[in-house]
Amino acid sequence: MTRPQPDSQKPKRRKAARPGEIIEAGLQEFATKGLAAARLEDIAKRAGIAKGTIYRYFDSKEELFMAVVRSRVVLSLDQFEETVANFPGKTDALLKLVLTHFYKQFVGNEISGVIRILIVEGPRFPDLVELYHREVTSKGVTILSHIIKRGIERGEIRDGPAAREPRLIMAPTIMAVLWGLTFQAQDPIDIEQYLNAHIDMILHGLSA
Repeated sequence: MTRPQPDSQKPKRRKAARPGEIIEAGLQEFATKGLAAARLEDIAKRAGIAKGTIYRYFDSKEELFMAVVRSRVVLSLDQFEETVANFPGKTDALLKLVLTHFYKQFVGNEISGVIRILIVEGPRFPDLVELYHREVTSKGVTILSHIIKRGIERGEIRDGPAAREPRLIMAPTIMAVLWGLTFQAQDPIDIEQYLNAHIDMILHGLSA
């Protein structure tokens, strides 16, 4: 029978989990209100802590936003890079895997709210745009570039104009995010059908 941990260990466990709880609360608040309108008081309330506690871990609201991006997007991309590097199958299967991962990561969830912030409020927070480009967008393009190179070397992808512009492979994903943020109530996208169409278009456009 497992003994319950002493009460003296509970505050330590709670303190260790607190940065993650603040980040999660920040994500929810940013996705709902945007960056400029989000208040640390409301983030603290979501996390069940005092406002001053946030400053023990993050110097500012902008730093907390950066932590949200790194924990929810950058870390996931870094982990996925290893999956791509060690993938044993054909390139078309790898592209399907990557695009499906991107949709799960960015479309129809709180992270799409982060992208909205970058579009709407980016001119006011250029450092955050630079961060997102450096640590998210560029990494995504690099992953796709490696896949395309791999496919060309294996004779599975033709070396044409589409292969030389990996950002085009991501373009329908961004479209899905923007559509969901703007027109989902009026003209909702069936994400599964849309993703399958995206994959079909890319594979037929690149196939050797």
